[in-house]
Amino acid sequence: MTTIVWFRQDLRLGDHPALHAALQTGADECPIIPVYIHPVYNHANQTADATKPLYEGAAARWWRHHSLRSLAERLASCGSRLIIRQGEPLAELHRLIRETKANHVVWNRRMEPAARAEDTRIKAALRAEGINVDSFNGNYLHEPWTIQNKQGKPFKVFTPYWKAVVAAGLDLPTHPEPNNLPAVPQALNSLAIDELGLLPAIAWDKDFYNHWQPGEPGAWSRFEDFIPLIDEYAEARNHLIGTGVSKLSAHLHFGEISPRQIVRYLLDTRGSVLEPRGIEHFVRELGWREFGAYLAYHYPQTVDAPLDARFLNFKWRDAPDDLRAWQRGQTGIPVVDAAMRCLWQTGWMHNRARMIVASFLTKNLLIDWRCGAAWFMDTLVDADEPSNTAGWQWTAGTGADAAPYFRIFNPVLQAEKFDPDGAFIRRWVPELAKLENKYLFAPWTASETALAQAGIVLGKTYPEPITDLKVSRQRALVHFDQIKENATAP
Repeated sequence: MTTIVWFRQDLRLGDHPALHAALQTGADECPIIPVYIHPVYNHANQTADATKPLYEGAAARWWRHHSLRSLAERLASCGSRLIIRQGEPLAELHRLIRETKANHVVWNRRMEPAARAEDTRIKAALRAEGINVDSFNGNYLHEPWTIQNKQGKPFKVFTPYWKAVVAAGLDLPTHPEPNNLPAVPQALNSLAIDELGLLPAIAWDKDFYNHWQPGEPGAWSRFEDFIPLIDEYAEARNHLIGTGVSKLSAHLHFGEISPRQIVRYLLDTRGSVLEPRGIEHFVRELGWREFGAYLAYHYPQTVDAPLDARFLNFKWRDAPDDLRAWQRGQTGIPVVDAAMRCLWQTGWMHNRARMIVASFLTKNLLIDWRCGAAWFMDTLVDADEPSNTAGWQWTAGTGADAAPYFRIFNPVLQAEKFDPDGAFIRRWVPELAKLENKYLFAPWTASETALAQAGIVLGKTYPEPITDLKVSRQRALVHFDQIKENATAP
């Protein structure tokens, strides 16, 4: 039996259920064809326009290029070869089936609504032609349909959801990494990874190489570097400078390491109970990723529509200049600008910073959360549609377990609390580096003398704030109060 293993968001060999199943279907000499099929997207649609679909952005394509290289090298070391194709997935699978006489296709499931619909269509088409098709859970602790409340309905609040996940069990099996794989016929054609055009034509990605090592070995290296810090995670995770977090999000998104592997490692090395508090908090953060996929499965419309129907006709501001200032890190609010510049230069942003900039965009600027979500999808190396959507809807107050509409992050207070020495702001907004701390978080409050001593001219060397934080907060409360009033109107 020849089996095609279709790789997508599972670019690893360890704990790969689909690959493991292929190895179990027959003798060692039975051919296994690892394939990656790159879909043809119209990346021109990837804009900050809330009406456009969210495709894989430029930063994530950079990561995918290098992750595919790593996977290809690891397959080669096992005696196999990664076949690269490009086009419509069903058509490419048909072509590969004809070329290899394959009668079995396996893959690990995805939770994005569009991917699920595509999987259903492909599975039905292949089975109708007599091809055996199997799919597996390769990227989550528990799949969404297995976790329900006592009424048999999906959760909308994280805490009871996570309690149900823990009750279902975290002590989950993983599959071993294969040492050897059957050779792929040399006659089988494959594109070169470079032919996919994943890397940018203009080298804006030069800093990425200083921050990231995509691929399965890089994922484990990152995890192992984090292990000595994990006991302090509960306290350190909110520091904006980012030294106390794992930075595993992109590795998880591309499936270079699985959440089951992470929890299994912690259970095996730290005992059967996930303590102390740092480990418990870290695993709970993995749960938020699970919850994003859970919501995408049960409420697929939320990719581009609010889960809270009261917001369907909410009047967001059309403010392209404000949006552009936010994207460029030129808002005049130091912590917002630092976070947005960090995102642009590294492809990553601390989770606390994501909440701060999302609150500023949706509450202080009253700009549609979908504009922010689209920008994140284009610029994040960990651009995961379910997690991104859930995060933006949470902050905007439009989603499941959402922050109350009256919760508006004060970016000055957030910076004072989570960047108390100003290291994060000074790192990414160097024009403010010489400003003393008591003015750093709100330079518009500094005296002319203090600004001059720091070499700052507001409006020239650093922007004036594009909005007054107090005034814009009050404006947001008035707008969001209308939602509340409409909901209670007879």
